[in-house]
Amino acid sequence: MPCADPGSDIPARLDRLPWSRWHWRMVGALGAAWVFDGLEVTLAGSLGAVLTRPGTLGLTAAQIGAAGSLYVAGAVLGALLFGRMADRLGRKRLFLATLAIYMTATLATAFSPNFIYFATCRWATGLGIGGEYAAINSAIDELVPARVRGRVNLAVNGCFWLGAALGAGLSLPLLDERLLPPDLGWRLAFGAGAVLALAILRVRRDVPESPRWLLARGRAAQAERIVQDIEAQVRRERGSLPPAAAGRIAYRSARTPGLREVAHVLVRTYPARSGVCLALMLAQAFFYNAIFFTYALVLTRFYGVPDAEAGWYILPFALGNVLGPWLLGPLFDLVGRRKMICATYLSAGIGLALTAAAFQAGWLDARTQTLCWSAIFFVASAAASSAYLTVSEVFPIEMRGVAIALFYAAGTGIGGFAGPALYGWLIDSGQRDGLALGYALAAALMAGAGLVALRLPVNAERRALEAVAPPLNADGR
Repeated sequence: MPCADPGSDIPARLDRLPWSRWHWRMVGALGAAWVFDGLEVTLAGSLGAVLTRPGTLGLTAAQIGAAGSLYVAGAVLGALLFGRMADRLGRKRLFLATLAIYMTATLATAFSPNFIYFATCRWATGLGIGGEYAAINSAIDELVPARVRGRVNLAVNGCFWLGAALGAGLSLPLLDERLLPPDLGWRLAFGAGAVLALAILRVRRDVPESPRWLLARGRAAQAERIVQDIEAQVRRERGSLPPAAAGRIAYRSARTPGLREVAHVLVRTYPARSGVCLALMLAQAFFYNAIFFTYALVLTRFYGVPDAEAGWYILPFALGNVLGPWLLGPLFDLVGRRKMICATYLSAGIGLALTAAAFQAGWLDARTQTLCWSAIFFVASAAASSAYLTVSEVFPIEMRGVAIALFYAAGTGIGGFAGPALYGWLIDSGQRDGLALGYALAAALMAGAGLVALRLPVNAERRALEAVAPPLNADGR
């Protein structure tokens, strides 16, 4: 009579590992996805005013906003397409393929002759970036020890703003007419993204497949080999390893749930989790995409900042956004997810509402506007990062990729797609009152999402992923 499957202790062994150089390399290679997104969004914002000149592409502010919306639309489609594939084919195949798509599309953007070509390339660039999110966030959560999953996830998401700072920094010399003609500088800026992607592609090839995903797919022997190799690398650096927590997991089958089963889990099994995730993703997507895609246009149209100097104002803004998740991230593991999500969303919403009133009254100039937004987004960046963290850890492993994709698509599709186009139209009108109302709407969405976060029915801090959301096809041991 065959013996029952004793299960595997692979999840417990991964969670008990001390932090090491291996973890740094893995996080750096995968976290580059957020750097690329930040680079692309910032370049689009910094270059927006330049691209409206007759000597370049001669776009209108509305066309700049529309191109931003198409970028987001591509990201939504990419997330849906590649998120499902990440659950079926694995994390590694997808984070290599999506990086290649991004690299090709952003290079093609540099050769844009007109709005149609430019907008199409922006859509294709978004396709690659959106596809990255599902595979990247799944892999990071499944490889990082549970006790630091919150701070690591927030820090990685905060790398968006390293890309933003890089984009702002690149825009300064490349848009300086004393160094380069305007129609050449913006093209080189987009080409720089492709060069960076090529370098990351070489590093990312060494990141292993998620052992948790392999285990769920019935490939326990391969998962065991990968974990043994990781343990050997960590042991060489940190010495003997602590014992793994008790408990094993055995999978009854290796199937990927169909879309009907995914829908049942989201709507019937975890309706409260789904509602919170949707609210968080929608609010942060509108908040960020609405403001940041048109940031340079606000500086040039309302404050008279020269096109080539917009990057100087984005740098402190990006710094606040980077520091927020990095400094507040540990609190999401120590204080708890629910309290910190609520606090950061509410604070960001109240701060933006106050700044909108000051903008409408004409009390701000370019510097004080930037300082206000830098302070607000110090908190808002941690809030937005926590939305991705929440979505990536509160659903079962067999559908983690598609769950990230669905909530990213829903939130970004509604909030992110509408935001840039709406704000581009408001800026074109030249009226402070209308733009201030737009900011007030984003503030209300953030504050409302913060209150909804209090209904999050699970405490995920310092808990194994399998304890937060038991796998659909497994028996606990």
